[in-house]
Amino acid sequence: MEWVKLLQTALDYMEAHLLEKISYEDVAREVHMSSYNFHRTFSLMAGMTASEYIRNRRLSLAGQELQMTDIKVIDAAYKYGYETPESFAKAFSRFHGVTPKAAKLRGTRLSLFNALVIKITLEGGKNMDYRIVDTGNMRFAAKVKAFKNEIINDGENHEIPDFWTACRKEKIFDELYALGQEGKRDIYGLCSPTRENEGTFDYGIGVILDADTPVEKVEELLSQGYRIWETGPATYAVFSCFGDDGGCISEMWGRFFKEFLPQSGYEHTDETDFEIYFEKGAPGLFCELWIPVTVRKKM
Repeated sequence: MEWVKLLQTALDYMEAHLLEKISYEDVAREVHMSSYNFHRTFSLMAGMTASEYIRNRRLSLAGQELQMTDIKVIDAAYKYGYETPESFAKAFSRFHGVTPKAAKLRGTRLSLFNALVIKITLEGGKNMDYRIVDTGNMRFAAKVKAFKNEIINDGENHEIPDFWTACRKEKIFDELYALGQEGKRDIYGLCSPTRENEGTFDYGIGVILDADTPVEKVEELLSQGYRIWETGPATYAVFSCFGDDGGCISEMWGRFFKEFLPQSGYEHTDETDFEIYFEKGAPGLFCELWIPVTVRKKM
């Protein structure tokens, strides 16, 4: 029920402040979460980002008010958080399919976007295989890039897949493979832990380093802009993602929040999470997803 309470608090806050200048970062502070973790959690639970929710609610209410009252378009634009009537008209037309001026005419069809209502439904009923793994310190050599928090779980955004594509074109995988012997060439997709008051997160593509890794080759990569990514001891819930593309990862993250956390006795922690893309994986296995967890404290 913890995630239900969190989501309800977030929704109540957004509804109470729709006509104020708020962002998903403000909502995250209200529920005492980092902006990154809140953005990911809300979008997986609600099926949209908090920013999308706020925008759609405002435009829906603006359409109702334009049609039901004598409010001017310019006043509606400022009331619902737009800096200019032009930016309001563009967003309004995308959402409703008509201009704000046309919305004032009786009979014009508008889009309604109601406030989210939380309903308790039965979840699960099918196997969710996992294992719990304790790790020590880990070190990776990785190509790392910063991304805005807003892209997490945004189905329309392809920046991280594009990063993978760019790394392939630049022969980065060949350079990473050269660090390991056969059987030790698994590729890791590393996602940084949350950082207070920062609007970006780091994502890295790399390989794990061990005692057999040639030091001179690591130093050569570091001179070419690669980074050492280090993690401390942690506990991970590990899930196998089967599918043809990254959609199976998003699906597993959703099941992690909706099914695993409420029933398992674990809670999510702010450590590096990662995917492992095996050199020799099982048939149909896209990757393994490693999510940092800890035993939930009893109240």
